[in-house]
Amino acid sequence: MKRESHFLLRGGRRRGSPSRSCKFSSDGFSSAEMESLGSICEALLPPLSLQSLPLNNTSHRSPDHIRVFWQSSASHFSLPHQVVEILVERALIEALILIRVILWMLATRLGTLLLCGSLCITQTWPFINNFSNISLNKREKIVQKWLKHRFLTPIRLVFLYIKVLCVWIFFSRVDENGENPAWKAIGYEVSAEEKNASNFEKERPLDKGMVEAIFETNSSLPISLSHNGLKVVKDDKLNVLRVKCDAVIVGSGCGGGVAAAVLAKSGLKVLVLEKGNYFTAMDYSSLEGPSMDELYESGGTLASVDGNVAILAGSTVGGGSAINWSASIRTPEYVLKEWAEHHGLSLFGSSGYLAAMDLVCERIGVTDKCSMEGLQNQALRKGCKNLGLQVDYVPRNSSEHHHCGFCNFGCRQGDKQGTQTTWLVDAVDHGAVILTGCKAERFVLQNNEGGKCKRKKKCLGVMAKSFSSNIKWRIQIEAKVTISAAGALLTPPLMISSGLSNKNIGKNLHLHPVLMTWGYFPDSVSDLHGKCYEGGIITSVHKVLSEDSKVRAIVETPALGPGAFSSLFPWVSGLDFKETMLKYSRIVHFITIIKDKGSGEVRKEGRVRHDLDEVDRENLKAGLKQALRILIGAGAVEVGTHRSDGQRIKCNGTSEKDVEEFLESVYVAGGPLSLEEKWTFYGSAHQMGSCRMGMSEKEGAVDENGQSWEAEGLFVCDASLLPTAVGVNPMITIQSTAYCIAKRIMESFPRE
Repeated sequence: MKRESHFLLRGGRRRGSPSRSCKFSSDGFSSAEMESLGSICEALLPPLSLQSLPLNNTSHRSPDHIRVFWQSSASHFSLPHQVVEILVERALIEALILIRVILWMLATRLGTLLLCGSLCITQTWPFINNFSNISLNKREKIVQKWLKHRFLTPIRLVFLYIKVLCVWIFFSRVDENGENPAWKAIGYEVSAEEKNASNFEKERPLDKGMVEAIFETNSSLPISLSHNGLKVVKDDKLNVLRVKCDAVIVGSGCGGGVAAAVLAKSGLKVLVLEKGNYFTAMDYSSLEGPSMDELYESGGTLASVDGNVAILAGSTVGGGSAINWSASIRTPEYVLKEWAEHHGLSLFGSSGYLAAMDLVCERIGVTDKCSMEGLQNQALRKGCKNLGLQVDYVPRNSSEHHHCGFCNFGCRQGDKQGTQTTWLVDAVDHGAVILTGCKAERFVLQNNEGGKCKRKKKCLGVMAKSFSSNIKWRIQIEAKVTISAAGALLTPPLMISSGLSNKNIGKNLHLHPVLMTWGYFPDSVSDLHGKCYEGGIITSVHKVLSEDSKVRAIVETPALGPGAFSSLFPWVSGLDFKETMLKYSRIVHFITIIKDKGSGEVRKEGRVRHDLDEVDRENLKAGLKQALRILIGAGAVEVGTHRSDGQRIKCNGTSEKDVEEFLESVYVAGGPLSLEEKWTFYGSAHQMGSCRMGMSEKEGAVDENGQSWEAEGLFVCDASLLPTAVGVNPMITIQSTAYCIAKRIMESFPRE
């Protein structure tokens, strides 16, 4: 039965999906805490006098829109209440407690004196003001001191949380018409082409095998599963719905989608379990805030425990392949050699793996051509050309004419080939079933007596729960083969919560840490055309090489809507921040990505840790400096980094000596909790290695076939099994590895 599908085409919410809309309540915060929060928000984005409004480079925009933006404040529009809702829903508990303690202290005179110093003192009774009663000008100075203070790092972290959420909501929220009042002032728009329904995809190609929990009830779910060829048994006493299949796969992204196709084609009855919802090209809206809410893990607000790393991961049918930036780069030869020789994993030195990469690239339509590039990639290509540096086209899983800059919100043109339009279509065409809106809780394990392989446990399937309030069943999926393809952030917690104890589970987490540089290219002085959010997201790449020609870092371009841009760009004052946002559409960003040798861990869901080693820091520094040189070479009038002090330099009229001194001042600072006066935080869109392959249980969590060293019949088929970081976008690597593992599972499957 075909289901009606509605996404946020006009700022609404898909019918039946869990509500993430703001309740406009304080969620337990006291009125005093809310007053403190509102005062911080106002200091971040204050109402400014029109006399301070810069008039240059904004002549093509409506003066009325600019004036409204200039005089608006982040303390208006119930924005602080929306900040609180996200904090309560998504923040780590210790972070939430810290934020509330700081806000409570700022609501008292003594607490304000301790945290703000002499700036809260007045000459009239009561002589000490609480934070909200301090003048706006002094509040801004206090926030600036917090950012620099070496020994007030907890307040620095609180400020970072509030700043990120405050500006994110301000620049990404939309009304019922899908509009934001600040967009016209900053030169941003979601084009009519992006808003209109796709001409490429009028049908929902996965409907024939799709069971969506948001549309089901306690009584209809068993019927829907049965109609799709699954054996279903109801245990009313235990409130358990038992579903039987040959293979169950947790996750539908790059690993799970490929595995589902391979196993279903071999004749196995496959059930794919996905906690996210199903969307097609005509469902996507390209609206930043609503899209992040629906398509990303934690709505795009996930960060490491110490606040050092902002993490992006997909949470929808298709996983990361539905929202990635299209880059489809084969596993580098030196990485394959390292995995085969140093780690002893013959798979990666085999002709079978190379053939798998060919097959994967063909199936998802990879092309290395690009007929037209957007502003950011134009700048990268021009800067490299002017400096005599090599720049290459990036292969993409889309056509050479694909010019969509909104693919990180799902490709509305239907051109990008994620697993939801390729491998999963193959799977459902061969009888696979996809159950959405349901989350795996644990694997079902029992002692392994008389098993074929020497493993202590045997996996019998997975226990899951539905997010729908209309479904009360606990769902037990019984299968001969269980595959975890939940990604490097969720597979380890799932395995640990199931009782597995291999020391490698959750360890060795690599994130491809990213730092950014930026350059401003005014329309009036640059021959580069377009806006920063237009065109293919990544179409060009420059490799930063060492003296012995080894890759130290790569320089590419990111997707940054106004919400993400404002969240990541350093705040130094309210005036500076609003001036920067007026330049938004012509500010080009480059990302520096490294193959991190340092690593982290994730043992519990949402609690990610990661540390860089000194080599990582030096490689990031080399990449940052090269990126700045390229921006200057492309003709930027001003360039900078994302360091907390707003590190930047104006290029016009600046001597080469001053530029070189600026470049030498660039370094990789610590995170917000470091004792450094100047700090930064990183980004990550690639997570790998947290259940790595190894030739023994001492070296890895799974063997070369992807099977757990502890549980027979339990396999891992996602980025978590990669031995190290890849150094490039890992999509092709994940899919090729998944293909090889799925073929091995198929060949060894116990057939009756």
